Amino acid sequence: QVVLVASGGGLVQAGGSLRLSCAVSGRTFRGLAMGWFRQAPGKEREFVAGVVWRGGSTAYGDSVKGRFTISKDNDKNMVWLQMNSLKPEDTAVYYCAASEVAYGVPRTALGYGHWGQGTQVTVLS
Repeated sequence: QVVLVASGGGLVQAGGSLRLSCAVSGRTFRGLAMGWFRQAPGKEREFVAGVVWRGGSTAYGDSVKGRFTISKDNDKNMVWLQMNSLKPEDTAVYYCAASEVAYGVPRTALGYGHWGQGTQVTVLS
């Protein structure tokens, strides 16, 4: 019954910015952490960023450190991913995910039991 809806993707030029949003709903939701993953054609699903609901600790993939920022609003059950200085290699489908099994931020897809539909991000060279 947990529903994640990701939005905000689109086409941007290299060096531009996008802000992705993820809305979480479900009365049975007992999530501990939220994460963003991305997957490009021919590539494995890659961890991008994550945040713990309680405490707010964050984690980032090496390829996006210093460029992307994850944030949340516990009252609204919302998570955002601010993406700056975008590069063509950032092009991928971005997925929002919820974890109910860890108190930290899982860095692998196995740590997340609920997934959104994904939103396409395309960065033009």
